[in-house]
Amino acid sequence: HTDHQNGEVLAASVNLDAIAIVEATDDGFVKVVSGDYPMITVDVNDLEKKDEEEGTTLSLIKGVLAGIKDHGGKVGGFKAYITSDVLIGAGLSSSAAFETIIGTIISGLYNDMTISPVDIAIIGQYAENVYFGKPCGLMDQTASSVGNLVHIDFADKKNPIIEGVSCDLGKYGYSLCITDTKGSHADLTPDYAAVPAEMRAAAAVFGKEVLHGVTMEELIEKSAEVRAVAGDRALLRAIHFVNENVRVQKEVAALKAEDFAEFLKVLKASGDSSYKFLQNVYTNHDVQHQNVSIALAISETVLGDNGACRVHGGGFAGTIQAFVKNEAVAEYKATMDKVFGEGACQILKIRKYGGMKVM
Repeated sequence: HTDHQNGEVLAASVNLDAIAIVEATDDGFVKVVSGDYPMITVDVNDLEKKDEEEGTTLSLIKGVLAGIKDHGGKVGGFKAYITSDVLIGAGLSSSAAFETIIGTIISGLYNDMTISPVDIAIIGQYAENVYFGKPCGLMDQTASSVGNLVHIDFADKKNPIIEGVSCDLGKYGYSLCITDTKGSHADLTPDYAAVPAEMRAAAAVFGKEVLHGVTMEELIEKSAEVRAVAGDRALLRAIHFVNENVRVQKEVAALKAEDFAEFLKVLKASGDSSYKFLQNVYTNHDVQHQNVSIALAISETVLGDNGACRVHGGGFAGTIQAFVKNEAVAEYKATMDKVFGEGACQILKIRKYGGMKVM
């Protein structure tokens, strides 16, 4: 998660889907039913942000519609029933998937599918930042909207450089396992918000808005000033960011060279840095609940040399990811399901496609 500092990321969409059955209407209202939840109705002529709507699905829909209009796109009414097997609140980007499907619907119904996947991602982030009230980066939305495994450089956030990266897990004899540790995301928004806020505070010492472009040598040189102005954790998180960008480049290079062992080595180093320096594995406001910490400890014990694991998503609660040798998957899944509940561990594949229209 370095996108909020204009950094580099390696992300992938997985084979969990949000699917909508859609019909255009001429009454100027968007009506959405998602699963068993009540219908949400939005007037496309009233897209003003309302503070009392923050944190709701309604705010995401309004934000996407407003974002598309601001980008010069057309909007209109529709009815949609959405079903999804993306786990909500488990760090698997359910909100990004939802933003992507709403953007894709509008692109398909009113813009001849001309709104690019990257623009839909940017609009989704806008909806989440401004209307929903969560200061997320752009990584989740880009992975959901563009699809496949992607290396993204956010140096120019308005024009991110997106590069497809090939990775056939089957060829290497590994599976991707995602375990939902069932930790609650309630009251964690301040923890998520503190990560970019503290990094920006550290960047301000260098006269910058974000940490992109700050070097490790500069961080060390001004470490005392960063600590005095932004605090010790801000310096640790800044150190994570600078080194994480290098690790992204190493991961991409390893995959291109088909050196999966090196990829796993760097992935583990990234996870260790997240734990020690980014400090997003548990909230220090509630040290008695450390679902992710337990999942990582058990994973490392069970896997040994049969895989690598790390915190997944924004952290603090939710999920971990593990690349597991195929012959060890059954035992690993059984163990994680025993600890966190039946079905907690899912075996996933990389999804080739992002948002798309199916006729």
